[in-house]
Amino acid sequence: SLTDHDLQMMGKQPWVKLFGHVDDMLPLLHGSDIVALPSYREGTPKILLEAASCALPIVATDIPGCRGVVEDGENGYLVSVKDSVELSKALLKLCRDASLRKAMGEKGREIILQDFTSEIVIRKTLAVYQSLLS
Repeated sequence: SLTDHDLQMMGKQPWVKLFGHVDDMLPLLHGSDIVALPSYREGTPKILLEAASCALPIVATDIPGCRGVVEDGENGYLVSVKDSVELSKALLKLCRDASLRKAMGEKGREIILQDFTSEIVIRKTLAVYQSLLS
């Protein structure tokens, strides 16, 4: 819900890159070190699934959808909603420690392979439908 003016002002910061709409996220993710999603409300965010699948550590807000993907302290950090100080501390911790980023990224990939492959999600979805039909 940022205005065009807000985006223009953010884009003037040397540490901000505005990409606009991106059709193919894979090259962008492969060029990233961390994925952050400071959201207020989500279902299961596809970007967090994609980030974990690419073995990237995650910083996200502690809300139900993000909590389903991020195991706090394992594959990333969950921070309080609207807490920019906590968010920046989590990001700095990851920025300063390459081995931590790598370990958390690897754990995220494990989580995806254990719980979120297409086959697993389809099987779980069909099981919910079957339970409702019973």
